[in-house]
Amino acid sequence: MSSSRSHAGVLPGFGLSLGITLTWLSLIVLLPLAALVLLAAEQPFERTLAILTDARTLAAYRLSLGGALVAALVNTVAGLLVAWVLVRYEFPGRKLVDGLIDLPFALPTAVAGIALSAVYAKNGWVGQWLEPLGVRAVYNTTGVVLAMILVSLPFAVRTVQPLIEELEPELEEAAACLGATRLQTLRRVVLPVLLPGVLTAFALCLAKSAGEYGSIIFVSSNLPGRTEIAPLLIMNRLEEFNYSAAAVVAIGMLLIAFVALLAINLLQAWTRRSQEA
Repeated sequence: MSSSRSHAGVLPGFGLSLGITLTWLSLIVLLPLAALVLLAAEQPFERTLAILTDARTLAAYRLSLGGALVAALVNTVAGLLVAWVLVRYEFPGRKLVDGLIDLPFALPTAVAGIALSAVYAKNGWVGQWLEPLGVRAVYNTTGVVLAMILVSLPFAVRTVQPLIEELEPELEEAAACLGATRLQTLRRVVLPVLLPGVLTAFALCLAKSAGEYGSIIFVSSNLPGRTEIAPLLIMNRLEEFNYSAAAVVAIGMLLIAFVALLAINLLQAWTRRSQEA
């Protein structure tokens, strides 16, 4: 005579799991954000609007988000190529290169900034050859983008690399046997599989680059209205003990980043629905 027995799962029940999740999410994310909003709300709306539309604030937003957009685009393409080479080709030092990809994860941002300065400054290893050509790679907006590219590259590579590993080469060979060109194989076979991961890589690089601070201040002249990023502007407001203004600038940055990430997530959802259809 057999009797049905309910087996307890490894994780706790739904009620307890939901409670732990909401508590942790509230303590780490929701409460700090609520405190930031309340701090920004201490000022009249007219003052808040004046801070957000100030020329210095708008310039900082343009540099942070514009540089992050450029860095995300560059790293999405470069990360896809690097991941493809690491997965599909065998060459001496491949494991070493694969390990170096993760170095920016562990590298302190200040060290990354100093390293970029040592290489691309006018007396650096590469900068000394660029300077006679009239090319300045650091202490300007170019240096800001370089720092963003350095710190966000691993996000692009590690996001698409597992998808390339799961992509069977036989699919490309079958497409070639059916007469497809390399471009057609890339567009119709490879990219549809990798597109969700590519969009995720772009979103991660964008978010990481937009919030980067430590490495950028070493390779930017940090001039207000010109090469001052939004996180640095927030720090300057805090040093002036203008906490409400700092909170307003932070809220503006948060809203812009949220809208950008929401748009990317909607695009990902649309892409998945199109592929399923």
